[in-house]
Amino acid sequence: MTSDAEAGRSMRSLVLASSVGTVIEWYDFFLYGSLAIFFARLFYPPGDDVAATLISVATFATGFAVRPLGSLLFGYMGDSVGRKKTFLVTLLIMGCSTAAIGLLPTFAQAGYAAPVLLILLRIIQGLALGGEYGGAATYVAEHSPPGERGKWASYIQAMASAGFVLSLGIVLTLRLWLGEDAFGTWGWRAPFLVSIVLVAVSLRIRLRLSESPVFVEMHKQGKLSKSPVRDAFRIPGNARRIILFLFGVACAQAVTFYTAQFYALYYIQTFMKMPFLPATLSVAVGAFLGVPFFVLFGALSDRIGRKRLSLAGMAAAVLFYIPIFSIIRHASTPDTVSYPTISACVFVLVVIAAVVYGPYGAFIVESFPANVRYTSISVPYHIGNGIFGGFLPLVSLWLVTQTGNPYAGLLYPMGLCLIGFFITLLWVPETLSVRKGERTQAVSLSHDVVGEV
Repeated sequence: MTSDAEAGRSMRSLVLASSVGTVIEWYDFFLYGSLAIFFARLFYPPGDDVAATLISVATFATGFAVRPLGSLLFGYMGDSVGRKKTFLVTLLIMGCSTAAIGLLPTFAQAGYAAPVLLILLRIIQGLALGGEYGGAATYVAEHSPPGERGKWASYIQAMASAGFVLSLGIVLTLRLWLGEDAFGTWGWRAPFLVSIVLVAVSLRIRLRLSESPVFVEMHKQGKLSKSPVRDAFRIPGNARRIILFLFGVACAQAVTFYTAQFYALYYIQTFMKMPFLPATLSVAVGAFLGVPFFVLFGALSDRIGRKRLSLAGMAAAVLFYIPIFSIIRHASTPDTVSYPTISACVFVLVVIAAVVYGPYGAFIVESFPANVRYTSISVPYHIGNGIFGGFLPLVSLWLVTQTGNPYAGLLYPMGLCLIGFFITLLWVPETLSVRKGERTQAVSLSHDVVGEV
């Protein structure tokens, strides 16, 4: 067997081991999102269905709001004690908090203690997820061959969408198998409790991984940062890069991803009044078909560049969101519903998100120096996703409710994509060398810290 073939097999094994844990963590985090409309009846006072739905979606957003704090906490750990150890810790925390949601009392059983406990567990989930992406993306990218970094790192992005599809799939299967009455009484707990088994399997796989070679080399040479959070903002130019990447690529990545998945789901359930099962199935089919495109565009970025694809995805969102949601709206009339049309629209939304998100892992890893990379990656990613992306369903649904315009909610993601387009175009540098034979490098950000992956 050739060395190239062996290297490819080694990378596939490493990516599989890393991404299994990632998909489980996203599954855990997205389970609540898949059931947010359903949870409005279980954990909040009865009476006003619209208010309960908005509060339930706000609880979903709470988990996102604390992700930036988790990114600082686990970014510090990842840059100081290691990539592998950190994403083992985040996996355990996520699994335990998810399983605990499956054991919570409902509002009918415990009154206002029920939503308080639910919000607390969502906060813990958000903290854990704040450390997952930076660890997984950094770990995979630091193992990847320079010319294939976009392809291999894109699997981590694809796993976020796969976790969403998995959560929808398990919820749908249980509702159909158990029936609505049983699922509403106790069956909704099963998807959360299943997390214990999934996390145990994933933990066993991740324990077999070795530490990142870049981290090991920095440790040997004594180049580890003693204060990664402070250094991430002190290294000349690095704070500026974090801010530009946040408002350029990260915000656009966040809003395209959550528009494609959660906002589309909530929109057709809340405003198109489509029943839970067909709405969820339609979105799940479209999202599932779109998963491979994250890897496709990640691999394509190894050839034509990260920045060019990111800009194309942002432009597509601004140009096509209103037409796509117009098709969804007209496919969901009271007289007739075209489920294939809705699935096709969700598929297109996911492909638009994949154009931005597929190259994202390599793009952000190559933009920051190795000794503060975990922190530098985590901050823009989790502020972008935790704040701008996580609050998208709430803000967009509120805009539609307040204006009565079915497309008003799209102004939020379209506006951020437009801002992100110009910031990325003007100030975010390409990190890929497109000249044949030249080694891909990240930007060196100081005279004593080389940012090469």
